[in-house]
Amino acid sequence: MIAYVTVGADDIARAKRFYSAFLPALDYGLEEGAEGLSYVLPVQPGQTLQLPDFYVKPTFNRHPATAGNGAMVAFEARSQNQVRDLHAAALAAGGHDEGQPGFRAAYGPHFYVGYLRDPQGNKIALFSNDPNEPGREG
Repeated sequence: MIAYVTVGADDIARAKRFYSAFLPALDYGLEEGAEGLSYVLPVQPGQTLQLPDFYVKPTFNRHPATAGNGAMVAFEARSQNQVRDLHAAALAAGGHDEGQPGFRAAYGPHFYVGYLRDPQGNKIALFSNDPNEPGREG
């Protein structure tokens, strides 16, 4: 099980604007500290931790943050409509389009995904894979 994912950011304010445009809609709460941003899922009384956490932080070695070549973080949305809405919100909050929401021939018939880059260049996917929603034709 993945416990947490961390991406580096040189401009925490820009990163906060971007990630706060869609992560709260996926139930992530924001905790801010001197070391950056921590987006965590809520824990109900008597419940174990909900993972993974998502951290946005300056680099430990204080060198410029860089995006990983081939690295991507994917967040599951509740519906195809939410993928579209959150993709648009993330773009309006400083993200860059890497692939409009839609179906991809290489994936399952219900896998609906939109891709973007955060202000630092990290690749992000927002997807839904609900078999109760319309699927890809063909």
